[in-house]
Amino acid sequence: MITLFSRYFSVGILNTLIHWSIFSLCYYLGQPQSISNFVAFLVAVTFSFIVNAKWTFKSDATVTRYALYLGFMGALSLLVGYAADKVALNPIITLCSFSIISLLCGFVYSNFIVFRGSK
Repeated sequence: MITLFSRYFSVGILNTLIHWSIFSLCYYLGQPQSISNFVAFLVAVTFSFIVNAKWTFKSDATVTRYALYLGFMGALSLLVGYAADKVALNPIITLCSFSIISLLCGFVYSNFIVFRGSK
């Protein structure tokens, strides 16, 4: 389990860099945090899913698995962005919060739902 999480965490660092860059660009261009977070998520999640499927969980990156992962993590992304908009949270706090929440929830969901039995 520690090896899996270490790999997932490593991919998460790259994923976070992608996510934060896209979020910053969208927000700078005038999009609200909910949209900025969701667009950034869509770009980063594709990278993360493919790399985690092949390297972390040594599994096939199927459309069904991608849909499961995308649906859950996308809803999480929108929820965090929506909450941030409602309380006028500073964007950096939104990014940090989502990064931590998505790392932990994403690993649990990936390990026990999306890639269950693949290791």
